Amino acid sequence: MRTLVVGATGFVGSRLVRALDEEGHDVVAFSRSADSESFPDGVEPFAGDLGDPESLEGLCDGVDVAYYLIHSLTSENFAELDRRYAARFREIAADAGVDRVVYLSGISGDETDLSPHLASRREVETVLAEGAFDLTVLRAAVIIGPESASFRIVDDLTDRLPVLVVPQWVRTPCQPIGVQDAIDYLTGLLRAAETRGETYDIGGPSVCSYESLLRMTAARKGRNIRILPVPVMTPKLSSHWLRFTTDVQYAIARPLAESMRHPVTVREDYDIQDVVPIDRTPIEAAIAASLAESSRQASR
Repeated sequence: MRTLVVGATGFVGSRLVRALDEEGHDVVAFSRSADSESFPDGVEPFAGDLGDPESLEGLCDGVDVAYYLIHSLTSENFAELDRRYAARFREIAADAGVDRVVYLSGISGDETDLSPHLASRREVETVLAEGAFDLTVLRAAVIIGPESASFRIVDDLTDRLPVLVVPQWVRTPCQPIGVQDAIDYLTGLLRAAETRGETYDIGGPSVCSYESLLRMTAARKGRNIRILPVPVMTPKLSSHWLRFTTDVQYAIARPLAESMRHPVTVREDYDIQDVVPIDRTPIEAAIAASLAESSRQASR
């Protein structure tokens, strides 16, 4: 099967390219920096920019399934860019006769009072759903992995301070998922025809709070931390607080912080585990794997 990964050099995209290639798919890897050295032998790199229509000629030619992994959080006008890029890709994919598109979105709780970040994810889902192809949407909360912006915030916080005065949202329920589990769901749905045209939540085997996630990460590093939630720190203030407590770009950390006030857990009726069952990784094991990979990367 000829598969296209849009956003192939990103945190999830690079892993997805390798997994699809290992499963024997004919993979096209698209990003602005795509080149043959970035991917396994046999993967076809396609360098282009969704902001430059001329660079996209032939992108979807012969493609059966396309994974759309574009999120523009580094830009102030990220919602506008995401809307424009999604519409452009939708038309290119439809014109080329792509059979199926898979979009990785975000869990957003009860779907009310959405943060700009999560509202943008919903808008992209709507834009892609208007295409002449079957759309499958997977919604994830925190993806645990070394390059995940959400998990890097957790990692940085547990490195910086023995006492954390944190926003009240640290007690918000969430259902993190290890990056390998996310990849397994993304590839596994190709073998489940019933996932066409459907939307699913993906998460790990248990629910925790951000506070618990901080404590588990600190414990894995052999650190003891005290966490003091304060109710007066608004989402806007907490995003500024992150400017001084994490190395994650402020333009990325701000919308993520605004989203953390929402419970993000897998809804029973939307759980993909019922359709694409996998052996899910416990949160503690996913944290350990992420920290170990970060350590290997730092030692290279």
